Amino acid sequence: MLDLEEAVMGIIVNAGQSRSLCFEALRHARTGMFTKADGLLAAAIEAGKEAHAVQTKLIEEDEGEGKTKMTLIMVHAQDHLMTSILCRELVTELIEIYRRQAM
Repeated sequence: MLDLEEAVMGIIVNAGQSRSLCFEALRHARTGMFTKADGLLAAAIEAGKEAHAVQTKLIEEDEGEGKTKMTLIMVHAQDHLMTSILCRELVTELIEIYRRQAM
C-alpha cells in the first residue's frame, strides 16, 4: 500500500519537473539549439512517466471502490499531472514549428 502523502508528493514533484523541463526545452529550441531541446524534452517525458506511474498505482489500489481518500492535495497533484501532460504536448508541437522555421 502506498503512503498517500508520499504518493501525492511524487506526482507533484515529477509533474512539476516535467513541466519545467518542457519550458527549458522550448527556450533552447527558440534559439536553434534543437539537440539540447530534444534531450530536455526526453527528460521531461521520463519525469512525466514517473508521475503517471504513481497515479497508476493509486488507481490500481483504489480498484474503483473509493478506497483512496480524496483530498484537496490529491486534486492539486492530479491538476499538476494533467497540466504537465498538456504542456509537453504543446511544447512538442512548438519545437517542431521552430525546427521547420530553422530549415
